[in-house]
Amino acid sequence: MENGGRQRARQAELAAFLRAQRAGLRPSDVGLPEGAAPARRRTPGLRREEIAELAGISVTWYTWLEQGRNISTSAQVIDALARALSLDDDQHRYLRDLAGLPAPERKPSDDAQARLRRLVDAAAPNVASVYDVNFDYLAWNKPYALIRHDPGRYPRERRNLLWMMFTDAEIRTRLVRWEPAARSVLSQFRAAAGRHPGNLRFASITRALSETSAEFREWWTEYPVRSFRPAIIGIDHPEAGRLHLELFQLHPAERPDLLLVMQVPVGKTALRRITALLGT
Repeated sequence: MENGGRQRARQAELAAFLRAQRAGLRPSDVGLPEGAAPARRRTPGLRREEIAELAGISVTWYTWLEQGRNISTSAQVIDALARALSLDDDQHRYLRDLAGLPAPERKPSDDAQARLRRLVDAAAPNVASVYDVNFDYLAWNKPYALIRHDPGRYPRERRNLLWMMFTDAEIRTRLVRWEPAARSVLSQFRAAAGRHPGNLRFASITRALSETSAEFREWWTEYPVRSFRPAIIGIDHPEAGRLHLELFQLHPAERPDLLLVMQVPVGKTALRRITALLGT
């Protein structure tokens, strides 16, 4: 199916999804008075006017969405509709996907955080860490702290991969080829920032690094954008010696907005050295 056909199919699915969710709601579900008895309503569920009012958008605009017209929608409008329709997290994500938007940003709950920690701990002796959309650390395991660096040494607002890559002297010393690695992370960060316009955390990190790092300030103006490429990095560890790690990036199915990065020892020697360092 050509791009135009896929776009029309997605618009039709968006329209059908909105109509179905609206039909399944009663006024009392969204805090509105029942008014006329449901039997006297000409259509099941809420009226278009009621959804539009709850979402703070025009009735005409909402009607066009339900008709599958070729109109663009902002994240603010889609999120407002998700609230008006009382969508759960899965439905909200699906609505954003149909609208051609990235998944909604949200912080993991305490239970989800514990689950992420169990995941990275179980990955040992592989080096493992999990990041949110801003490249802020959510979880990391013991091998990561020992072989790469320990994000726990930083205040929470500075536990960010890009910040550490450009400001942590230990990272710069241990990486065999720091500049290509730093440029790669910067390019991925810039691409992620473009997918989340208006994200204040991206702007805060960029501003702070522009004031702190000359390399970041120079490279940022070059507007680098590049997605992840498989790579093997070299680490000069003060105790374990030279280690080579192969990089993998994965997204948990339950939270595709999060990023799991695995750094797998290359060869038996690297694995043996890491295992010895861990004392296992």
